[in-house]
Amino acid sequence: MTMLFKLSALCAALVALSGCASSAHTQKNTISSPLHLEQTLSALDQPALPVEQIFKLPITVEDAHWIELDGLNAQVITSSKTQGLSLWNSNAQRVQHIPGSFSKIDYRSIGQQLIIQTTDLLQQRPVIFRFDLNTGTWAKPVYLAARSFKTEDNCLYLTPDQSLYSFLVGEEGIGEQWMIQSGGSNQISPRFIRNMSLPPNSGFCVVDDHQDKLYINEEDVGIWAYEADPEADLIRYPVDLNHPHGSILGNVSGLSLIDNALAAMDESKAVLYRYHIEGTSWHKLPPLSLQNVDEPERISLKGTQDQKQLLLVDDQIKLLNIDWTTQALPPKKAGLAIPADVETDLVPSRGDAADDPAIWVNQANPRLSRVLGTDKQGGLAVYDLNGKQLQYLKVGRLNNVDIRPNFKLGQQTVDLAIATNRDQNSLHLFSIHQKTGQVKNLGELPTDLNNIYGFCMYQNRQGETFAIPNDKNGTFVQYKIQSKASGLSAEEVLKFKVSSQPEGCVVDDEHDRIYVGEEAKAVWTTKLDDPKQIQLQPVITVGEQVKADIEGLAIYKGQVRDYLVISSQGDDSYVIVDAAAPYQLRGKFKISANLNHEIDAVSETDGLEVTSANLGGIWKKGMLVVQDGRKRMPEGNQNYKYVAWEKIAQALGLE
Repeated sequence: MTMLFKLSALCAALVALSGCASSAHTQKNTISSPLHLEQTLSALDQPALPVEQIFKLPITVEDAHWIELDGLNAQVITSSKTQGLSLWNSNAQRVQHIPGSFSKIDYRSIGQQLIIQTTDLLQQRPVIFRFDLNTGTWAKPVYLAARSFKTEDNCLYLTPDQSLYSFLVGEEGIGEQWMIQSGGSNQISPRFIRNMSLPPNSGFCVVDDHQDKLYINEEDVGIWAYEADPEADLIRYPVDLNHPHGSILGNVSGLSLIDNALAAMDESKAVLYRYHIEGTSWHKLPPLSLQNVDEPERISLKGTQDQKQLLLVDDQIKLLNIDWTTQALPPKKAGLAIPADVETDLVPSRGDAADDPAIWVNQANPRLSRVLGTDKQGGLAVYDLNGKQLQYLKVGRLNNVDIRPNFKLGQQTVDLAIATNRDQNSLHLFSIHQKTGQVKNLGELPTDLNNIYGFCMYQNRQGETFAIPNDKNGTFVQYKIQSKASGLSAEEVLKFKVSSQPEGCVVDDEHDRIYVGEEAKAVWTTKLDDPKQIQLQPVITVGEQVKADIEGLAIYKGQVRDYLVISSQGDDSYVIVDAAAPYQLRGKFKISANLNHEIDAVSETDGLEVTSANLGGIWKKGMLVVQDGRKRMPEGNQNYKYVAWEKIAQALGLE
């Protein structure tokens, strides 16, 4: 086992330079302004800073942090294996106490609530305590389920919408993320979010709420930063590495944040490493050598813009003033987040599989409407309005799908669904029974595209039905779909092109207008009623509101105005503009977790669809359906999420 850890440590140290394999994707070349060994040694040649002030307590401390909150007469919070959890005032007098045996701690304040997480060593379970600053009382502790691993550290993460998450750092590289409390709720209700592969010899962590970064040490290797957002990929960045790959000379343990700065304690060398944070780069400052400390592990910082006070824990709590200028960060604004109402069963295929939904409206009984969702690894799924899978047609790698009603198929009238089939670069056709919603495979029609991708349908005022697939090279082709005595056919009637890769598109049949998404550039629009007058005009470009890639597009047909809904995949958001010039921006939102229904948040959406049809119940104003690129809570295959349009309209002031 020792050899395994040594090899893992070596691999991790080299990965930033040589691409050595890692369980988490590692971003390279993120360490800025490197401090060479000579500079580090020169800085350490300066006189060591004496640590002389002691915050003397009558207990043996396991962990300690500064704590300064309005309404709380306390300055330091401690945990102890024998004396429990304590809050102490500036005179080292205990003002609050919870008996027990606890390990490392972290805390956040939300409104008038102080929330503390630690591990109950007697029960071997993470536990959360909540203290009401108004009443001065403790709520009943909330325990997480017993874990299968020993928890080395736990770190809390508070998002701008006041959702609280926890990271558990376990032995041998085991890590987990939990949701502790959702934004706007006063209820602590822990939910498992995801597993995380962390460095094998890690025991200390801290989260930068402002930059959404989780910092973790790795013994004899260095410091790593991970994306803290639960919907983010497991990406890590090297902050600093051990010599010769970085400036760390010994073994980093405790970590602390203040303003735009990170501090790390080298317990073996009694050295404090300091970094200014610049996005995903870390500017190294000269380290500080400390006197009168004995293998300090835990540290905590507070202070003004130009002077900091360091609290560190060895066998005692010791304090040190440091001249260190940092920049306070402005408050981070919370964007609008609307919780999902329903999630579908998981698509059968693993990996990046779910892609694009379409909504079929049952005109006779809207409550029996269906959602079709592509599985680009295997076929087409059919769901009811509760998200239950009713059918799965295993017909190949279907990418995008759309629906139009009242298609004459021989002697019968059906609703027609068409999807792009990437196995054959073909159009795959399906009939939908107008009363039962039963979906049947009608087969494929060939196209001239070399790499078929996105898709939408169009039905003109004469009732003619068209399929409009696109190619990754930017080509769009409009085919007229007909049912003849000889069978189904697709006749090309129009072709146009954008300059780079598209995918999402949608047609406003009423106005004969198509909207197309060029993923890295813009949403464009043109009329379709005159093939000789194809002139693409910009609707909205990639920039402040829409972040590449532009993915799914859909139109909400309102009584007063219509809205274009856009998947802004680059920031996991949805942008709504008027579906008519001058395409006024109406708002932007994300889809958040719904703890009451055990539904995770949505990220990296590809396709989406919307309807204004009254489908009954919460769907009386229609619904938005989106593909979810990452399944959490618990982890699994991808799926689709439904959101009642009424909630979106109320939040954004729409009809």
